[in-house]
Amino acid sequence: MNWYLGLDIGSAFCKAVLLREDEGYAFCAVRSGSNYRSTAERITRELLSREDLAEKDLAGIGGTGSGAATFPLIQETIGDLVCTARGIHRSFPSARTVIDVAGQSTKVIRIGAEGQVVNFAQSEKCASGSGRFVEVIAKVLRIELEEFGSLSLRSRNPIAFSTGCAVFGESEAVTRVAAGVSREDIAAGVNRSLAEKIASLARKIRLEEPCALCGGGALNIGLVKAVEEKLALPLLVPEQPQVVAALGAAIVAGSTPKKTS
Repeated sequence: MNWYLGLDIGSAFCKAVLLREDEGYAFCAVRSGSNYRSTAERITRELLSREDLAEKDLAGIGGTGSGAATFPLIQETIGDLVCTARGIHRSFPSARTVIDVAGQSTKVIRIGAEGQVVNFAQSEKCASGSGRFVEVIAKVLRIELEEFGSLSLRSRNPIAFSTGCAVFGESEAVTRVAAGVSREDIAAGVNRSLAEKIASLARKIRLEEPCALCGGGALNIGLVKAVEEKLALPLLVPEQPQVVAALGAAIVAGSTPKKTS
């Protein structure tokens, strides 16, 4: 059996997946920090150590993400759309649309029967359309990011954010806190705002069911529920939604024909 490594080196988190052909996989996800290469090296060593492997035992290494170019061990750099589509296809072969809520952007991707990218739409380069917006407001509310989703589900009167800009959204959240608005209602308002932007992207590509949700945003149960309500359909969520692109990179690395000398 051959082993393949996939890395998704993003601005916020660095994810790695060690895949053994058609069998299960091991994974690791940590904050990227300021040195992408050092972080990628560390999680690669950790995964190889878990399986008692060395770099020479890897049959292929694929990478994606904004920091992929910093890690020389990567043999093939693959676009994040392709990696996300292939990773979701592996998890849910029937899925025809995937929503990827990442730290810097959100993408809605239509995928074909073989896991290929058919069409896509991406949020503008503004934090209010990505998982970064949730992080910003979590700091305003002085809560851990992991608490955000469950907190939002306890809301009784979600607020409506009047701006589509993350900077002004942060200022608005500060004002609402000072006015005595509950943290629950503010968190729910953020999730609803992001869900509205996702629905707008979905309309652009004519979303087709079944639909999956992945990326770090899928760990926010409040956002999952808000998107389901906005789209009026159930979402498929992988067991480890944050490593889908890394899984896809490993899959592509395993399917690329190897050069012979």
